[in-house]
Amino acid sequence: MEQKIKMKTDLIKGFRDYDGKEAEKKAIIKEIIRQTFERYGFAAAETPIIESEKFVRGENANDEAISDIYVLQDKAKRKLALRYEFTFQLKRLMKNKKLPFKRYQVGEVFRNEPVTGNRLRQFTQCDADIIGSTTKDEAEVLAMTKEILDSLKINCVIYFNSRKLLNEVLDKFEIKKKLEVIKEIDKLDKLSEKEILINLKKLGAEKLLDIFKKPENYFKKYKSYSEIKELRECCKNYGIEIKFFPSLARGLSYYNENVFEIKAKGIKETLVGGGSYKFNDVQCTGISFGLERLCAVANLIVDLEKYLIVSLGQDKQAIKLAQKLRKKNKIVSVYYGKPSKAMEYANSYGFKRIIFVGSREVRERKFKVKIMKTGRESLLKL
Repeated sequence: MEQKIKMKTDLIKGFRDYDGKEAEKKAIIKEIIRQTFERYGFAAAETPIIESEKFVRGENANDEAISDIYVLQDKAKRKLALRYEFTFQLKRLMKNKKLPFKRYQVGEVFRNEPVTGNRLRQFTQCDADIIGSTTKDEAEVLAMTKEILDSLKINCVIYFNSRKLLNEVLDKFEIKKKLEVIKEIDKLDKLSEKEILINLKKLGAEKLLDIFKKPENYFKKYKSYSEIKELRECCKNYGIEIKFFPSLARGLSYYNENVFEIKAKGIKETLVGGGSYKFNDVQCTGISFGLERLCAVANLIVDLEKYLIVSLGQDKQAIKLAQKLRKKNKIVSVYYGKPSKAMEYANSYGFKRIIFVGSREVRERKFKVKIMKTGRESLLKL
């Protein structure tokens, strides 16, 4: 007799399932973001999950995020990779577009990196970018970001800095390995000062540790500080506050002007990040939300009004009633099982209201709606 081998269904580390309330919450937050993006004039875009490895790596192959890409090969033995973000794909999308070109994208990205806390290997990014941008556009992107986070009842702080200012400071102190030093400086809010100092000594830049701990007034003497001032003034037009953070650099080396990070209580990782960069000799700016991290801190109570219609041998009428309620934008399911199991089923899947459809209800065209939480009944007339 042939013995069946039980298939393992365990998740791969860094990947996970979502269902029930958690999946509903993700869908609601995604929709809030999508609607806000569109209100600000961003148009939807979709791009492939798989690209050529060469295109994915681009000109910034030494960036940490790029070193963590998933590589694969198809039947033709072409070297491919999973996208690790959406921004690099704009190099293709932006061609022949009237500027400014505003696009948003929501979807899955993949990074083969260590799994810690709220950091997964597959996660959903919600990006909005402006191709052909100015400082005024940066302010609009930050205002839109603040509006989304306010909608989710997330108390946050918007930090910003200028990569130009960072480079100007490093040039003054005659730092040779600028990219390596910037990577270390950017970790000041993540690692201990002792660790940062050890790493900076290896690069001959230990004197910078005290420099980037200085108050904002110190940096006003640099020419590039004008960008800090300009962005802050533009943000005042939207009534939003932003906080200067001189060591902020962001991890990707393509950033060339202002960069942003949004932090919130209850999560140590960055909630939202972005900045300005240049692709194809065009100045651009963008922001990226991590959906899973938003879900972890969003103060939303998912309490959808869901109806369960229980057919008591009246399938046609039960379906008819369900369709009428659906046309009124109600969430409805029809249950054809035993009535004794209907209440248990309703509780399992969070149905707030239950309607039994029997011959008397059909004859009288009156249906009792039972509210699950209180047990109270109301009359639905058709």
